[in-house]
Amino acid sequence: MTEEEREAEVAAFFEARAEKVIETNIARVYLEGERAWKVKRPVSLGYLDYASVELRHWALDRELSFNRAAAPDIYRAVRRVTREADGSLALEGAGEVVEHVLEMRRFDDTAVLAMQPWAVDGALAESLGREVARSHAEAPRRPDAGGRSALEYTIRSNANLLTKLAPRLGQAEVSELIAATDAALERMTPLLDARKAAGYGRRCHADLHLGNILLEDGRPILFDCIEFNDVLAEIDVLYDLAFLIMDLDFRRRRDAGVRVLAAYLDEAARLFPEDLWAGLEAMPLMLSVRAGVRCHVQAHSHDMEAAKAYLAAAIEHLKPHGAGLVAVGGLSGSGKSTFARLVAPGLGASPGAVVLRTDEIRKRMWGVGPLDHLPPAAYERAFGRTVYERMFHEASLALAAGRWVVMDAVFLDPAERTRAAEVAARTGVPFEGVWLQTDAALMRERVDARTGDASDADAAVLETQLTRDPGDITWALTEAGADFDDEAGRLVSRLMERDG
Repeated sequence: MTEEEREAEVAAFFEARAEKVIETNIARVYLEGERAWKVKRPVSLGYLDYASVELRHWALDRELSFNRAAAPDIYRAVRRVTREADGSLALEGAGEVVEHVLEMRRFDDTAVLAMQPWAVDGALAESLGREVARSHAEAPRRPDAGGRSALEYTIRSNANLLTKLAPRLGQAEVSELIAATDAALERMTPLLDARKAAGYGRRCHADLHLGNILLEDGRPILFDCIEFNDVLAEIDVLYDLAFLIMDLDFRRRRDAGVRVLAAYLDEAARLFPEDLWAGLEAMPLMLSVRAGVRCHVQAHSHDMEAAKAYLAAAIEHLKPHGAGLVAVGGLSGSGKSTFARLVAPGLGASPGAVVLRTDEIRKRMWGVGPLDHLPPAAYERAFGRTVYERMFHEASLALAAGRWVVMDAVFLDPAERTRAAEVAARTGVPFEGVWLQTDAALMRERVDARTGDASDADAAVLETQLTRDPGDITWALTEAGADFDDEAGRLVSRLMERDG
């Protein structure tokens, strides 16, 4: 029996019992009741090899093992397809093994985030960023993974495939991307190799786009990681994150990308060494490589319009962007976090500025989760100064990596506002301070209504702040009413005009 004949017979067996079939160039998934049966196709594509029954069995065993870490309720078991005495096929029969199949729990395919990118609201973006950071911290370390060599593998593959597609994609654009990517790789080599030595090369998901994230009961579930090629899967953790950031950016959801990145960095700062921040300098290259992959995938799927859009995005990610610092201050309930998140997507390289919140940093330094309530001691002046110094330090690290930064804090003490400006001056980047002001009644209303947020500020905290003299405020005063999208937009336009 040839592999083609085997594939056709197994396909007929499952099609007879399935209500729906989902087909890709490397697998078929048959949906039957509450089960999904996944069968690898007998293909060999260079970067993966499913050409024999043994190789497909090996791949399914790995797929089950790797995905159970994040989605144990979805991945159930590898089953045998057998030939019975009468010549018919059966599942887990007594005859010889004809093929292997992965049994999965069927889920609503409309709940996959690629089908509803608008569903990635602030809370889900926060959850996504932290979930990915935790998965990276728990992922097995691979001393030989990451670094220049791991990224170069995909870069060379992209260049080869895009060159062949250049007559349809545009020769000038393909040549521009290849040249810019090679130049960026040379610049980033010392950083990439330093991160490899520091242990950031790990066994990652490696295919972390919205099509492989399921939303169930309000919780993101990562599934369908790469099992077939260790070179593609054992990578720098930020390169893994870059696929999600790139996908959100491409779908015009930089607002969600900003939230994912900020949450990831806050969670990762609990779990990884401090040199994590330096890796942000390589993020534009990583985003571009991910977009380059999607470009040739879409082209080979005969969607040239999408392929050209990904090519343009890959080029755009490598264009130079400056760095700068914005500080957003104001009393509790003035809308600082909302304003910071409105401003951040428009600043600098994708997905935008790194947002640093003292509310989150304080929780992290105290050793609790971002939504856990802190005791009064955590808000004493001495510890508060330590929290601000940590924020200024992390801002310096992100600025040194070429990122824009937005600091979100009360900044009630004039010395804190002075220190914020000094951080920018020491790094040699532009600085803008914004002070949000509004009437006390609106701030009280906002504080009383706040839920599911890192801030512990209540009405009593606000009343105390209202009694304090903030001193001479030289920052730009912004009226923080019900809607300040326009104010945020004007600030971004002014900063980007100055930057560019």
